[in-house]
Amino acid sequence: MTDVTQPSEAKRAVLDLLKRRGPSEAQDIAIVLGVTAMAVRQHLYALEDEGLVAFAAAPKDGGRGRPSKLWRAEAAADALFADSHADLSVELIANIRQVFGERGLDKLIAKRTEQQIATYRAALASASTLKEKVKRLARLRSDAGYMAEAVSDGDGFLLIENHCPICRAAAACTGLCRQELEVFRAALGRGIVIKRTDHILAGARRCAYSIHSEKL
Repeated sequence: MTDVTQPSEAKRAVLDLLKRRGPSEAQDIAIVLGVTAMAVRQHLYALEDEGLVAFAAAPKDGGRGRPSKLWRAEAAADALFADSHADLSVELIANIRQVFGERGLDKLIAKRTEQQIATYRAALASASTLKEKVKRLARLRSDAGYMAEAVSDGDGFLLIENHCPICRAAAACTGLCRQELEVFRAALGRGIVIKRTDHILAGARRCAYSIHSEKL
């Protein structure tokens, strides 16, 4: 994998925001960061020169005026975020599959799932509301490198993961993604409906999960 130079703190703040919010205009980024739009544009153009961001033209409302620029983080920027030792993980998966076969790999994933469920259940055990459970789950996932956040969504919530620190490993072993839903369901408990609405491996910008109480 090609090494990517760490950007300055200011450019990193711009890049982090694009990862969390998706395509954005310079003006909107400036408002969130509390700096001038000119400063943000300078950072964006510098990041573009490094191949870390790109933009697409978006027409103004009503079709009048110069199109605005919607900036987005490029795949090359993923190297700046947590990758949970991607090369080693992919190599280990290949070796386990070769030595123990698919059944052996499935057993390993099942054990990992069991351990994650125990950890998440313990962390969520004292939460008295679904809102608090989802917030704690988002913190757990952020600590693991997923850049997660909990967002209210009607009568439920969205658990949004703006980055996947195991993306390359999950591409090599789809069972890693399948077990995430099992972990979330077990951790949140009975009476909670959860489904994946966005999936990075399917081409989405992020992974997202719709979570709400089961209607009686």
